[in-house]
Amino acid sequence: MSDTSSSWASRLAAAWERAESTVTRLFLFGVFVVGLVAQFVKPVGDALQDKVYLGGALLTVVGYVLYAEVQRLNAGHSAQRVTEAELQAVVEELKSGVQRLNDVLCPSGVLPTKLEAQFQEVLEKGGEVRLSVLGFTGETFADPLVQRILPQLTPGVARTIQLRVLVPDFTKEIEVPGRVGADGKADDAPRFRESLVGQIENHERRLKDQARRMESNDRGRLSVEFRVLHMSPSLKLYFINDDVVYEGIYDKIEKVEPNGSGGQLLDPQGYDSLLTRWASNGGDEARKIIDRRRELFDTLWDSARAFTTEMPGTAPVRPEVS
Repeated sequence: MSDTSSSWASRLAAAWERAESTVTRLFLFGVFVVGLVAQFVKPVGDALQDKVYLGGALLTVVGYVLYAEVQRLNAGHSAQRVTEAELQAVVEELKSGVQRLNDVLCPSGVLPTKLEAQFQEVLEKGGEVRLSVLGFTGETFADPLVQRILPQLTPGVARTIQLRVLVPDFTKEIEVPGRVGADGKADDAPRFRESLVGQIENHERRLKDQARRMESNDRGRLSVEFRVLHMSPSLKLYFINDDVVYEGIYDKIEKVEPNGSGGQLLDPQGYDSLLTRWASNGGDEARKIIDRRRELFDTLWDSARAFTTEMPGTAPVRPEVS
């Protein structure tokens, strides 16, 4: 019985939905005709005169019809906005999926600044994360980690981050980075090297300070280790676990004229050089490249020594003991 009643109710609702527009138009037209006749036919006008309640009732009905129509139009616009928003979300998801597929099938060049987004994503997930870097001074990754990524990680998430950084040993003589000598050839620049050592020391100190803040704020544990090897900066590598590696080169050397130096400095640049991204889900070739780059980094890392700011020929400053 209830099914039959529900069926009849559905049919009546559907029939009314189809007839509503016609009935409304006929009703409003009837109101218009009555008003027009009352204006020119005196007996009808006299009959309707002072019929306040009848006029109020008609006005209420007209108002209700107008209100219902406005509601219908608003609902239509809202549904359209929702549909447009859903469609836009689907389009964005498709674009993201196509981009991820392109990254896997056809590794392309990305700027070093793009590393920040991937570092953020991996570290936010938590768990054990290993970041390994081969670079110049460490500025490319240290600044975003210290300033934006690590301080904003969600507290209470279990995460352990191991950061290994391999940079050139600027406590020893080197020609690039260096300076242009009197004969026009590359030569060592001790003051320039000393400033580079200071930059590396600053990056290491800031990262270790951030490690202490992370632990005190329940954002996880971070271990930081810098090592140095006597080499010129040429190759840059950024590993994220064993899954992803970004590789590139320092493809530009700027000749800088420092104040009062009497010669040009040779300063390798790579902040805007493109990196190639290789991911383990990119097929056999990508996995082979990741393995080879990992083997190269591990060999250099094992051959390197701990970072120190002590320059050859100078004794470390020791505090006086009273």
